[in-house]
Amino acid sequence: MDVPFAPDVEAQLQQVALRNGKNPVQLVQAAAMRILADEARFSAGVKRGIEQADREEFVEHEEVRQRIDRLFRS
Repeated sequence: MDVPFAPDVEAQLQQVALRNGKNPVQLVQAAAMRILADEARFSAGVKRGIEQADREEFVEHEEVRQRIDRLFRS
């Protein structure tokens, strides 16, 4: 698969790859793998949420607020 980049983007990829001891192809491949892994995690989370909703396993609004409040206090 060939992915064309604008010259300025290609130059930036080259610089970042050099700083990380990789070539641009390795850098782009690693980035693509991270995107695919993130997508798989997100899709799995959505699927779990749908399955929980189907089983009527909900978190009440007040509990969600409390969890969010705790997150912002830490």
